[in-house]
Amino acid sequence: MSVALLWVVSPNSQLSRYAGFDDSVRDGNRLIDSSRFLYRDRGSMFSCRPNKDRKQKWNSCSFGTDFRHPCLGGINLPEISCMVASTVGEMAVSSEEKVYNVVLKQAALVNRQLRSSGELDVKPDLVLPGTLSLLSEAYDRCGEVCAEYAKTFYLGTLLMTPERRRAIWAIYVWCRRTDELVDGPNASHITPTALDRWESRLEDVFQGRPFDMLDAALSDTVAKFPVDIQPFRDMIEGMRMDLKKSRYKNFDELYLYCYYVAGTVGLMSVPVMGIAPGSQATTESVYNAALALGIANQLTNILRDVGEDARRGRVYLPQDELAQAGLSDEDIFAGKVSAKWRNFMKNQIERARMFFDEAEKGVAELSDASRWPVWASLLLYRQILDEIEANDYDNFTRRAYVSKVKKIAALPVSYTRSLVRPSRKALLKVQN
Repeated sequence: MSVALLWVVSPNSQLSRYAGFDDSVRDGNRLIDSSRFLYRDRGSMFSCRPNKDRKQKWNSCSFGTDFRHPCLGGINLPEISCMVASTVGEMAVSSEEKVYNVVLKQAALVNRQLRSSGELDVKPDLVLPGTLSLLSEAYDRCGEVCAEYAKTFYLGTLLMTPERRRAIWAIYVWCRRTDELVDGPNASHITPTALDRWESRLEDVFQGRPFDMLDAALSDTVAKFPVDIQPFRDMIEGMRMDLKKSRYKNFDELYLYCYYVAGTVGLMSVPVMGIAPGSQATTESVYNAALALGIANQLTNILRDVGEDARRGRVYLPQDELAQAGLSDEDIFAGKVSAKWRNFMKNQIERARMFFDEAEKGVAELSDASRWPVWASLLLYRQILDEIEANDYDNFTRRAYVSKVKKIAALPVSYTRSLVRPSRKALLKVQN
């Protein structure tokens, strides 16, 4: 299942031609010292090397339900227990509480920088001899990938400041490369050990030791912005989950998976997109909204791709809720649109929409230049749910998608919404 990135993307396995990183993950790595961007061998030959035909030009490198949630202050989220029993009879923390602890950590990181500097400014470039042109080219390459596979979002990023725009491109490319490991054309060759190596490579990127030019762009990004490594680690954990898990017994389990593969993107992006200087919202509430958008996008992906996933032997739907609706995996594999299936889907769509509603509360708090692409993502992804309904809930044989005409029509709507900030009175009402 493709990662539901925070942005509007068109997953495409052809990205693998930008992502010849599989061999490096399986067989070893080649390291770039960020102080000079020179290669140092750490194992087998790496596929990224200078293009001899052009000076300093690099080849592309790899890359029926109660919806009042008691755990989060009564906000409208799907009903699951705040605590779940562990196998030894003790009370364990729910998935939502685990994720919220990560949210608090990310918000604290930003708050510390705000207190120390007064505002969230980008650190200046550290220009070293012979590296600036290569780094600039690395960012440009990330932008090219983003432009090809996330056209709508890419247009929105052009409104951002150059520093923020390039950083978002770098994060986008890393997420796509990570997703390609388990969802791309070479996914059958990926093992848990390969993901362990990919995580080790991530650790080096955060330590300023990138492996290739696209990693160099991310390494530069995390050095400039208060981006924490935990959401990146968690996304890799979601890839591990995809290797070993094809069923989810309840929404608590599914929520954690959605956080790993999509909610993490919101936590990665908020420090780069920035919070509006005049925002009265807490940092935690903005992060929660970004998390909600990632969850909503992934739930939408799951509902759109039921038939496609079933053909791969996967069911990304809560097993207990299927049983309550009188359905089973066999019904999904049969692909029959019945009255039971329609009722089940109505509840699943309602849940996804409420996550989108929760996300809206935080979009308006982002910096002015960052709001448009996020609004576009939210509005367009939410329309996929409308298309599932228009297809009479047949997500077995018909793939719901938003037409190009509707996408174009959504751009001015999202742009208009990006210009509107909630009043202080309305904001205080939301917070209270």
